[in-house]
Amino acid sequence: MKQQQLIEQFYATHRLFLEYVNSLSPEAFMHTKSGKWNAGQQLSHIYLCLQPIAKALVSKDFLREKFGTLNRPLMDEAHVITRYKEALANGGKAPERFVPGAFNSEERDKATAETEQLLTGIGQLLQDYTEEELDTLVMPHPLLGPLSIREMMYLMTYHATHHQLQTEANLKS
Repeated sequence: MKQQQLIEQFYATHRLFLEYVNSLSPEAFMHTKSGKWNAGQQLSHIYLCLQPIAKALVSKDFLREKFGTLNRPLMDEAHVITRYKEALANGGKAPERFVPGAFNSEERDKATAETEQLLTGIGQLLQDYTEEELDTLVMPHPLLGPLSIREMMYLMTYHATHHQLQTEANLKS
């Protein structure tokens, strides 16, 4: 997938997630069962996961110096998603820094606006990367290890869908 399509797909899946959680009534937005995250916590988690990506993308030099370049063949989108699902199935969980705290429905508008700002910023930052840089510069992922920027964007694109599906399943239970 080329750069522009990657950015558009990344933004589109997050937009769908935001539209979904914002369409929920306050009761549904706060619904939780069996310790599962409510929609607000899912939204907060998405934001927490996007923050370090936005921060890292500001500097190609930082990425190159801190994490190096990819030293294996590039994974396609399906492979990245499969590896993520396997990691979760094997007990993988979000590290503490990505676990959302309590969230109330009054915070929804602010959290949505802040997430949209992050998404826009990430899209703008990605415009400055060449196709080669997307494939070679590395970012760490807590479950999957070093990923190229392109692979990270594949994962983060799916990540929004994953958390929307979790929210939907929580509401059906």
